[in-house]
Amino acid sequence: MVSRVIPVDQFDLVIFGGTGDLARRKILPGLFRRFCAGQMLPEARIIGAARSDLDTHGYREMIREAIAEFGELSAIDPEQVDQFLQLLSFVKVDALGDEGWAELQSLMGGTGRIEAYYFSVGPSLFGDIAERLQKWGMADADARIVVEKPFGRDLETARALNQTLATYFNEDQIYRIDHYLGKETVQNLMAVRFGNMLFEPLWNSQYVDHIQITVAETVGVGGRGEYYDKSGAMRDMVQNHLMQLLCLIAMEPPSQFSPDAVRDEKLKVIRALDPVLPHHIVRGQYQAEPCNEPENPGYRTEVGNPRSRTESFVALRVEISNWRWAGTPFYLRTGKRMSERASEIRVVFKDTPHSIFGEEAGRHRNVLSIRLQPNEGITLGVTIKEPGPGGMRLIDVPLDMSFAETLDPDDIEHVDAYERLIMDVIRGNQTLFMRGDEVEAAWRWTDPIIEGWQARNDVPKPYETGSDGPTDANELLRREGRSWRKET
Repeated sequence: MVSRVIPVDQFDLVIFGGTGDLARRKILPGLFRRFCAGQMLPEARIIGAARSDLDTHGYREMIREAIAEFGELSAIDPEQVDQFLQLLSFVKVDALGDEGWAELQSLMGGTGRIEAYYFSVGPSLFGDIAERLQKWGMADADARIVVEKPFGRDLETARALNQTLATYFNEDQIYRIDHYLGKETVQNLMAVRFGNMLFEPLWNSQYVDHIQITVAETVGVGGRGEYYDKSGAMRDMVQNHLMQLLCLIAMEPPSQFSPDAVRDEKLKVIRALDPVLPHHIVRGQYQAEPCNEPENPGYRTEVGNPRSRTESFVALRVEISNWRWAGTPFYLRTGKRMSERASEIRVVFKDTPHSIFGEEAGRHRNVLSIRLQPNEGITLGVTIKEPGPGGMRLIDVPLDMSFAETLDPDDIEHVDAYERLIMDVIRGNQTLFMRGDEVEAAWRWTDPIIEGWQARNDVPKPYETGSDGPTDANELLRREGRSWRKET
C-alpha cells in the first residue's frame, strides 16, 4: 500500500468510556491503523478513562484483544501492536465524583501538546465530565472535546446540552461527531459536485426530477433495544445521518472549503426545509421472520415491549423552499431488517423534453448513484443503443467509478470514518463536524414531525424481515409516478 499520510502533531488523547464498546470496536482499532500508517508519531499518548477496575497493563491487554478482533487489517504485525500499546495508559475515573481526576490532571498538565478529550459515554455524562475538566484545570483554551450522538433527543435537550458545553468550552473546541461524514464517498460527493463543471449547471430543479436517500440495514436492534425503543429511526438516523447527507447533496457551493463556510451552507438547507405533511410520512416496524422467529424475532420481542409503537423504519417526502430546489422532492428512507445493507444517494434527472425515438423506445432517465456502503463508488447511468440489428432499441448502462475497480487497490489508503475524523480533531479541522446551531436547527425541524404522529396516535405499519419496508413506502412515490430505485 502506498501511503501519502502526513503525521499529525504530537497529541494526548483521553478517551472517557475507554473500555466501552465504541472504544474497543472503532476508536482504538482505528488509532492503531493510523499508527501503522505512520500518521501518529511514537510519542503520542492515548489514555483510557473509565470506572473499570483496571491498571495500564490490563487495559493494554484488553485493547490487544480488540485489535485482533476488530483491527480489519489483512495481517497484523505483533511487533507493531506492542509498539502501539506502549502509547496507552489507563486511569480509573469517576465521571460523577473526584476519583482519578488528580491522577489524570498530573498526566495531562503542562505537556505543551494538543490535548483532546473523547466523550465516548452517554449524553447524560457530558456536562459532568466537562465541569470536572474545568475544575481540574484541563479545559484550557487549547483543549478539544469530541462528543458522540445522540446529541439530545429533541430541541430542548439539544439546546440544554449546547448551553452546558458552552459553559466550559468555546464552539471552536467542540467536535460533534457523525461518522457518516467521515466516509470517503461522502467527501467525494463534495468533490463531484464542486470539482466538476459537468454537474453543477444541472444540479437544480430545472433538470433534477427527484432525489432519493436510503440508509438500509439488514440487522435488527440487537443489544440496543432499550435505547432504540426510546429513540426510533427518526431520532436515531434521520435527524443526524440522513439530514447530513441531505445537506451535502442540496447545499449551495461554499465560498471556500473551510469549516464555517461549509457548515453555513448546510445550515441554510435545514432552515429552508418545509414542514412534512402527515401523508408524506410512512413509519414501519419489522415483524418476525416466518418459521425462524428464534433467530430473527420481531421488533417488539427484541426490545421487550409487546405494545411498542416505536418505528424501526421511516420514509419521508421532503421539500426545500429555495430557488435551487423549489418543487423538487427529496425522498428519505431508513430501516432495520431490510432486504439489503445499503447507504446510497440517487439523483434522478428529468426526462428529455422530447423523445425522437417514439414510445417503443421506452422511458429512460439518467441517474447519478452515490454508494456510501457497501462497495463505495459513484455510477452515472446513461442511455445508449443496444448493440445489434433490429432497430433503435435503447438500454441504460452505467459509467461506473467503483473505487475498488477504478483505482489501483495497491495505491488506495483505506481509512475508516472514525480514523479520519479523529485525525481531523487533532488537526483542528471542524469541516466534517456539526456545529451547535446546525444541531438545533435539525431538531427544530424534526420535533414537529414526531409530535405530529404522537398526537395522531399513529401505529407503525408492520413489514416483513428481509423486505424493503412497508408497502405504504412504495405508495409514497407511486402516487407521484415514481418508484424507489434498485441496483441492476
